[in-house]
Amino acid sequence: MSTSKKILIIRFSAIGDIVLTTPVLRCIAQQRPDIEIHYLTKPNFVFILQNNPYIYQIHSLQQSIWATVQQLKAYNFDYIIDLHHNQRTLLFKCLLRKSTTSFNKLNFEKFLATQFHYINRLPNVHIVDRYMVAVASLQVRNDHAGLDYHIPADQEVAISEHFPALRNQNYIALVIGAAHSTKRLPTAQLIELAAKIQLAVIILGGKDDLPTAEAIHAALPHLHNACGKFSLHQSASIVRQAHKVVAHDTGLMHIAAAFCRPIAVIWGNTIPEFGMYPYYPTNTAVPYFSAEVNNLSCRPCSKIGYNNCPKKHFRCMTAHDLQAIATWVNS
Repeated sequence: MSTSKKILIIRFSAIGDIVLTTPVLRCIAQQRPDIEIHYLTKPNFVFILQNNPYIYQIHSLQQSIWATVQQLKAYNFDYIIDLHHNQRTLLFKCLLRKSTTSFNKLNFEKFLATQFHYINRLPNVHIVDRYMVAVASLQVRNDHAGLDYHIPADQEVAISEHFPALRNQNYIALVIGAAHSTKRLPTAQLIELAAKIQLAVIILGGKDDLPTAEAIHAALPHLHNACGKFSLHQSASIVRQAHKVVAHDTGLMHIAAAFCRPIAVIWGNTIPEFGMYPYYPTNTAVPYFSAEVNNLSCRPCSKIGYNNCPKKHFRCMTAHDLQAIATWVNS
């Protein structure tokens, strides 16, 4: 490719998925300095990428796809890398009429796994490695240096100022949120787990998680409730400084992996085989605990999640061995 080529990377959502695209950005920028990287995402996720040094320009998806396409056409991109790969991105690619490549979402394999739970044809390939296949034609290879997450300087959290009792102390970041209910431990199990953790605990989550956080804090008032009080960047800063992290299959889990934190991931209706487990640099041995309720005939029930357990029993979460999780966290 000649000098000053422009590529457009498309990933609309969500937090974790966007963080998982960061190795692609870094590898292209470092291995192909002749390429100018543009990124298209939803407006409410632009902030995640604004501090990323590898992106030339971020474009936000407008309500009108046609208006967005008209703005993008003005840049005359040479290539489009589709890291979302759905009907909407297909429409964008058709309207922009540029050479494109996309990644394998493994939709058929996920369908088999969620509909016929005894059929598992999912390859042992992380989604980051599938993203990297999409840029192989640009002569870009995975550097295996893990994920990136860039916290603006004014969003760094001084633990000793916000949590004076934790000055010079190790703590556990307990991330209680997730996009869907079937990916979250019920409140009673979260309280039981938190009670078994010996180190200090900071509870993290969004404003939607406030009722759960308040219930945990009411039961265990010695815990530090930071839920809904910090921005995502600030929560990322708290996670970065944690001794260990306990999280569900959610965005802050991937952010924790970007900072090479030891993570206990509590899986519910989704499974690590979907390729969304913590992605660490290959030359870094980071402790990682995968907590699953195996041998359930109904798991996985969805590649994303539900508001309620379709079977009503919710054993993929309520049957977790909380002592095993706590033992790993306390080790």
